[in-house]
Amino acid sequence: MQTTFSPEQLTDPGIARSNEILRSCVHCGFCTATCPTYQVLGDELDSPRGRIYLIKDMLENDRDPDGKTVKHIDRCLSCLACMTTCPSGVHYMHLVDHARDYIERRYKRPFTDRALRWVLARILPYPMRFRIALLGAKIGRPFARFMPDARLRAMLEMAPKVIPPVSRNDDPQTFQAEIPRKSRVALMTGCAQKALNTDINDATIRVLTRLGAEVVVAEGAGCCGALTHHMGKTAESHATAAKNIKAWCAEMDAGGLDAIVINTSGCGTTVKDYGHMFRNDPALAADAARVSAIARDVSEVLIDLTKDAPEADKSVSEGVTVAYHAACSLQHGQQIKTYPKDLLKRAGFTVVEPADAHLCCGSAGTYNLMQPEISGQLKERKVRTLEAKNPDIIAAGNIGCMMQIGSAASVPIVHTVELLDWAYGGPKPPALSLDMPRKPEIPNLR
Repeated sequence: MQTTFSPEQLTDPGIARSNEILRSCVHCGFCTATCPTYQVLGDELDSPRGRIYLIKDMLENDRDPDGKTVKHIDRCLSCLACMTTCPSGVHYMHLVDHARDYIERRYKRPFTDRALRWVLARILPYPMRFRIALLGAKIGRPFARFMPDARLRAMLEMAPKVIPPVSRNDDPQTFQAEIPRKSRVALMTGCAQKALNTDINDATIRVLTRLGAEVVVAEGAGCCGALTHHMGKTAESHATAAKNIKAWCAEMDAGGLDAIVINTSGCGTTVKDYGHMFRNDPALAADAARVSAIARDVSEVLIDLTKDAPEADKSVSEGVTVAYHAACSLQHGQQIKTYPKDLLKRAGFTVVEPADAHLCCGSAGTYNLMQPEISGQLKERKVRTLEAKNPDIIAAGNIGCMMQIGSAASVPIVHTVELLDWAYGGPKPPALSLDMPRKPEIPNLR
């Protein structure tokens, strides 16, 4: 694609990077075949190629964004399926991230949009605030149908039936390996996940220490910055990311780290991109690159730890069919496609995948709250294809996907690491003990 940025414009690092990306696009349209919003809406401007044209026009002409451009950029899930499909290697993630930053700085949204985005940015990244908000949403959920704004209804309906108590495992501390130590890792405990589902971090710590990893929860680490980053709130996202970089580098310098383990794949995609995010920050560029270099999804770490580990307890997994949902941030953002399935199979589970496994479930960070109609259509399709496999359990590697799918599925959904923890000697995942409307009993599970 030809571009006409001026030399002066190209002195801006964001413009320079976007120019590189735009010039790599060859208009082939392969991306439209795998774009969820294009499949739902059928509008060229709601495809990656269409959005690329809109972004190019906006940036080249240095113009303030108009409502049309903002609407179609906002409708992008950032699922990154287009990057997996693209034969030319167009790095759409960096392009759309830059566009969102540009829009945030130069477009005045309607008051209700500004208010909702402000609330989300001030609540979701802070576990205690989020807990309080979830309690309020739980109380207000019976009145959701009276809300005039679909986004407010979605916020009320997202509250889980049970808000888990705080897990003290999320406090800064060190968990010793239960066998001779093979590695020392830092666990990113996250933000929203600590309010929505504390079982995931607990299971991660148990299985890692049981398989020989010393696990550190670093003082000062918290939200990865992804939620505000994808809203275009760059200063806020960088501020929270910088705290993580400093916290983890302190651990790297003190006791050494073999990996930073991340069990929320949306966070993993962002942390692995810290090196790019801070490339022009002289104070943090080197440390950000160090962090990105050792950031690992939990499946990447477990695939190594289980190689020479004792076999899993097959009496737990025998005859159990697990429908694996591949989170977009894992399969497209991090290009991790086989490890979670390999681990489940190694543990003895029968693994099945839904049709169109590459398509998004519609969660996508705050997307299900800000674009509830499109998100709802994607959720319905994803749940239908998963349940068509008649599984006993659905497994996923991202809390957002778990909440999205779990709100409609009649099959229990758990994090992949919870099943692995169970198979390697941990407790049965609590979610599997709940009564489910279609399959109240899970066969062959002790």
